[in-house]
Parts: sequence; structure tokens; C-alpha cells
Amino acid sequence: MKAKQVPQDNSPSYSGHKKLLYAVEDNGHYTGIQSSGWEIENFATQMAVDELKQQTIDAIEDYHSGKTSALAYHMCKHRLDITSLSQATGFFQWQIRRHLVPQTFNRLSQRKLKIYAATFSITTEQLTRVPEKP
Repeated sequence: MKAKQVPQDNSPSYSGHKKLLYAVEDNGHYTGIQSSGWEIENFATQMAVDELKQQTIDAIEDYHSGKTSALAYHMCKHRLDITSLSQATGFFQWQIRRHLVPQTFNRLSQRKLKIYAATFSITTEQLTRVPEKP
């Protein structure tokens, strides 16, 4: 992209900040240019955020219907998947999948609950709570 073509669409997802992009100057050298956003990027970001919100709502509904444990809600809320939660906690992925089962999660030791709570930066009491259905 040429330096004069760097988008300046004042994206609301940037919250008034700017992003550094690299563009080609007229002399053929790369230079850093500040961008206030791009309409297409903003649209894609908003779609992703809306999808994450819907996944969180689904996790709340699944918890209240007994399909999953509170862990699923906290994973969605903190935007973690099984792989990233495994890396953050040190639990194997198969263990986390088991912990998503309500009966298994309800029998977890305080030590394991504390590991999850520390990962989410919440208390163990908060870890076991999920908001009411939206």
C-alpha cells in the first residue's frame, strides 16, 4: 500500500487511538504511517465481537440448562479456547474437556479451582457463578 493510500476512516474500534502501518513512499522505501482505522477492518472486528458475545450468551444458557459447567462461561467471557486455557493453567486439554462437564466440575478440588480462578483473575466463588439468563 502506498503511503498516501493508508486509510483514515476514524474506526470506533480504535477508541480514538491510531495504529502503525507500514506503507511504501514515492521513493520506494517503507515508512511507518499512523492510521485512524479502516471501515472494512472495523466491520470485521465488530462481527467478531458480536460472535463472541453470542457465544457467551450461549454458554450462559447451556450452563442453566445443565449442558455445561461454569467453566465454559468463563472461557467465553475471557476469550479463551481449550488450547489457550490449557497453556495458561497447565492442565491437559482432555482434562479441561472433562471439566466442562457439570458433574466433573462440581467435584474439582480446591487446588484445581484456584488454578482456574487465578487464570481468570477471579475468586473461586466467582468461578462457580454464572449470570442469569439474558
